[in-house]
Amino acid sequence: MEYISVKEAAEKWGVTLRCVQKLCSENKIKGVVKFGKSWMIPEKAVLPSAAKKDKTPHLPMPRKSPFLDMTNIYDVPGKADECAEKLINNPEAYQLFKAQISYRRGEIDEVYAHARYFLNAHSGFYAIIGGGMLLAQCAIWRGDIYLWNEAKRHICEAPCQTEHERELISLALAIIDSSIYDNKDYPEWFKMGNFEVLPSEAHPSAKVFYVKYLYMAAFAIASGQFEVDGMQGLALMRLIPNTIEPLITQAVVDATIIPQIYLRMSCAVAYHNSGDRKRAIEHIDKAIKLALEDKLYGLLTEYIRHFDGLLEDRIAQKDQPALQKILELYDIYRFGWARLSGQVKNKYVATNLTPKEHEVAKLTAFGFGVPEISKILHVSESTVKQAIVRVINKTGIQDKNELSYIL
Repeated sequence: MEYISVKEAAEKWGVTLRCVQKLCSENKIKGVVKFGKSWMIPEKAVLPSAAKKDKTPHLPMPRKSPFLDMTNIYDVPGKADECAEKLINNPEAYQLFKAQISYRRGEIDEVYAHARYFLNAHSGFYAIIGGGMLLAQCAIWRGDIYLWNEAKRHICEAPCQTEHERELISLALAIIDSSIYDNKDYPEWFKMGNFEVLPSEAHPSAKVFYVKYLYMAAFAIASGQFEVDGMQGLALMRLIPNTIEPLITQAVVDATIIPQIYLRMSCAVAYHNSGDRKRAIEHIDKAIKLALEDKLYGLLTEYIRHFDGLLEDRIAQKDQPALQKILELYDIYRFGWARLSGQVKNKYVATNLTPKEHEVAKLTAFGFGVPEISKILHVSESTVKQAIVRVINKTGIQDKNELSYIL
């Protein structure tokens, strides 16, 4: 007899891991056996009829947002699991919140199982949007363009009933694309920072993605991808912190932990690219402290590539074992991200640059010459030239206007 795991059964039946484990412990699945601490289920077993009745929850979301972990449901550092338990009587919200925290922790297999649950269970509007975005995030880590396209299709099929909900679908699709640095499809109202079409409970997450949009615009201007009248080089990059700092203060006041971490990291990236190492470190350290309390290693992993070694150095000073885990996750994330990004854009994305080579490539894309890079990095011009040669050899790119595609 062929057997499948609890996780495989949950995906097959469109229910949660917890549901399958409970059915196993209560001996309600015919032929189930236990090997050590793991349950094994006959491949041809069927979901008990009682479980089918409870398969699709009908309770509304406790917040009108597909990003529950970015709301004040998660309001105490280090207490994500306790915050989840408060949602136990609302199965749909509980599963969505748990899935999002699993993503922040880098537990991608768990995220995938949860995403399948929402999409197979024909959940409500916000849960479908949330599940589709989780599926897209899994696609990034796995470098799976077919999963990426499936995620978008599910979001487009979400059962929207109002114009505001249709706008949220458009925003969700743009947010997915922004994960691979494609920001051309953001709604016009969003580009202006006008969130009036969104429920107020979705505003904390909207601010996070708006800051990411501004950063991408600043990076595109700095690297010469497009021009804006009166704006060139790092001018916009240097202004971004003036927008983010008040948003960070508001996130602290609102007790929204995840937005605060993301906003601090984005602010630190802008400071870092602008050459303000001191302020970058201030925000990095505060973000690390919040993230490590709940082992949100996946969240920190997303930012490794942006800091040219600085983030690893700061994490190492706080928690060396955590850094090791984050670097292991980064090896998975960077290859998945590069593979998917390359497939979508039909461009080669380098994954084999060292932090120093990445920094030299980035500064070159920003328009700095060898003497300027030498002063910025406090290394000899010869060292800079050697790094540029290695970048060319590893990527095959010789035109600085194409460097932005590999960063």
